[in-house]
Amino acid sequence: MSNTKQVKTKAVVALKVRQWLQEWDEIKFDEDAQQAKPLEYFYLCKMRAGDLKALTGVYRRSAKHGTPRAKDPNVQRGHEEDRSITIREFVKHGFPWCEMGDAKRSTPGANELLKPGWLPTAIIVNILEKGASRNSETIPSDDLVQVAEEGDITKLLLPKDFDGSKWQPKKVYPLEVIDGQHRLWAFEDFDPAEDFELPVVAFHGLDRSWQAYLFWSVNITPKRINRSLAFDLYPLLRREDWLDRFTGHSIYRETRCQELVESFWSHPDSPWYQRINMLGETAQQRGNEIPMVTQAAWIRSLMATFVKEWNDGGKIGGLFGAARGSHSTLLPWNRAMQAGFLIFAGASFQKAVKACKDQWAEKLRKQKDDTLFETGDDPAFHGRYSLITTDQGIRGLLSIFNDLCFAISEDLGLNEWLWEDIAGKQKANLPPATDEASVTLAVQSLKRTKIGAFIETVGKALASYDWRTSSTPGLSDQERLKQAVFRGSSGYKELRQQLISHLKKGPVQLAKAATAADNLRK
Repeated sequence: MSNTKQVKTKAVVALKVRQWLQEWDEIKFDEDAQQAKPLEYFYLCKMRAGDLKALTGVYRRSAKHGTPRAKDPNVQRGHEEDRSITIREFVKHGFPWCEMGDAKRSTPGANELLKPGWLPTAIIVNILEKGASRNSETIPSDDLVQVAEEGDITKLLLPKDFDGSKWQPKKVYPLEVIDGQHRLWAFEDFDPAEDFELPVVAFHGLDRSWQAYLFWSVNITPKRINRSLAFDLYPLLRREDWLDRFTGHSIYRETRCQELVESFWSHPDSPWYQRINMLGETAQQRGNEIPMVTQAAWIRSLMATFVKEWNDGGKIGGLFGAARGSHSTLLPWNRAMQAGFLIFAGASFQKAVKACKDQWAEKLRKQKDDTLFETGDDPAFHGRYSLITTDQGIRGLLSIFNDLCFAISEDLGLNEWLWEDIAGKQKANLPPATDEASVTLAVQSLKRTKIGAFIETVGKALASYDWRTSSTPGLSDQERLKQAVFRGSSGYKELRQQLISHLKKGPVQLAKAATAADNLRK
């Protein structure tokens, strides 16, 4: 808390921002419908958090019995107290502390996660005009915030009797919140430093209908962010020193998944080298129809498999996931080892499919397919009619390799595969998954282990499964119906179960692992 003596604010200097297009003059404004022509500008300013809270009336939409919703003039949603509490904790301690429970906050080193809780996004308010009425009350002149133009400077003159954060209006608050009410409610019963300020965008005399429209346009209409593009930004946003500590949190897991996907896309040994839609573009945007699973879909599948959290209850979790129980982690593998493991698994499966002469693979190779990435690609693995190039197929592969290795991890000696042995004299700091040389070392190392031998066995057995999609030309009605079960969200579970059943018919070690994985899921 600042020790600076508070000076009572009487005026706020504002920047006048003009936003008006000539085309808007053609709009039919209607005062009777509370859609009168608004001013051609708004104001940008800053205000102390406590002052803004005192001057603001948050008129929340209600659901009172007998009051038609269409006739409720208030814009704001109801107050979600938990949300405001989280924001308050964020302001005090930053992220991720604001979302941590008491147990995590009390762990050794947790204080290193404390961060500033900046609120740089503007609170949007409306300044009531003289004569304005709210909830059957007309604002008296003593409660008004006056807008004064002094040459190039605009000042917002506060009520004469305004005396800070404890001020109360005689009847009506002079400012009303259009967007940002939960940020303001976060300061309820919380008095930050007296010089803690918030950015404000202030409209003047904006009709209620326009306020509702503005609230809707800010919160509802913006297109949902492209998830693949968002994940692509993670490396620019993260600070590994605290994300790596906060191992149970989804941001940690998503960040790790993004790193792994980037490695699959960028490493020459990967069967998905440059064959992942990293930015979530449509075929038209990419300029081709090459079948590629998006980065976002890959990340969701990794989150549901290898980077899934697990506990002591017996159910399968992710080999790279954080534990929720007495164990710290299942495997001491760094990121290069994780990426190398998955690239080795994918390459082993690709090699087995290429060598496969089963009917399903031969028929796909005979199909006319002009969507391959490059000459020499196997249509059975990379073609448009292969399940392997679909979201469901990727999820199925990841599920199988994760679940089987998880189920017999002790038999495979997963904990015995160590970076110190892999890197030898080259070991240094733990490398990122995207470090090509480090990932290559991990891939080459697996070829000499029983882990690698088991993965190759799994790959060969998976190659004998029928990976054709239901849209493959020439399927019989029975075959098409059989493959159609993999469509939609239910297809993930169905494909995994069919692959498990298929692998139970394989060699003894493989059948044992498949049975164990199946039992752990039940």
